Amino acid sequence: MQFTWTYSGTEQRKVRTFLQAHGVSHRMFSQMKHNGGAILKNGQAVYTSDYLDDGDEVTIIMPTEKSNDLVVPDYKPLDIIFENEHWLVVDKPYGVSTVPGHADRLHTLVNQVKGHLEEINAEDLVPHVVTRLDRDTSGIVLLAKHRFAHAVLDQQLQEHTVEKFYLAYPSGILPEDHGDINAPIGRVEGDFIKREVRDDGKDSRTEYWVERRYDENGEHPMTRVRVQLHTGRTHQIRVHFQNIGHPLVGDDLYGGPLWHGLSRQALHAYHMKFYDPFIEDFREFNTKLPEDLKGLRDLA
Repeated sequence: MQFTWTYSGTEQRKVRTFLQAHGVSHRMFSQMKHNGGAILKNGQAVYTSDYLDDGDEVTIIMPTEKSNDLVVPDYKPLDIIFENEHWLVVDKPYGVSTVPGHADRLHTLVNQVKGHLEEINAEDLVPHVVTRLDRDTSGIVLLAKHRFAHAVLDQQLQEHTVEKFYLAYPSGILPEDHGDINAPIGRVEGDFIKREVRDDGKDSRTEYWVERRYDENGEHPMTRVRVQLHTGRTHQIRVHFQNIGHPLVGDDLYGGPLWHGLSRQALHAYHMKFYDPFIEDFREFNTKLPEDLKGLRDLA
């Protein structure tokens, strides 16, 4: 796979500096150098220390990524929201892990994406997960179809410029219509899975807006909230609402009540927006609620 840009400027600029401004990382320079890639200026091979003049065309040729035989393809159909040569956006159902792990190495979303890439005869067969969801959280997951796309989106994630919104159902009645939870999150000592708010954790910020309150004086009080993630820590939304005394309905791991027959945490990633450097514009995606959460939404 190759990408080409044209340099425009009155002063000379080094090839490396120009490409770094377009998202080419140190790791990618190394991969091109050692794995059969190339950097061209006006069709001729150049060094990264060479200079560019106004109007020069710079091309990078990325080496093909070899398939990892440890990731077994799963040919179960994906619910694809969008796909092109750079991106794959899918609507992940709950009950499916995003990446292979101890609990499942055969039927995760990554396994399914690899099966899909084989079926469409993709050149690169390595799924790059840009955003991930917990096993029992449903909704939008973004994957890159090559390492360069992954690198440019990873930079946006580090800068917190990828817009991600969720719909969640915390138990109990949230008194304020808007809240902004800033509380560091870290791993619970001695537990591989659980997280908690702790002083030595990583900075974490969750903002929410109340959409509806249910059964305020009854046996099953809960609140529907629209949530924006400003950081992306493991279990962040679940931990933050548990920490303020309102664990999500169905979230057994964090003490959420198991109401209305829900068998997983009431959390769905419904919206994502990011800047696509390949079209120099934003892409925006939305997805509908799955059936089990529609049931909560439509309660009287």
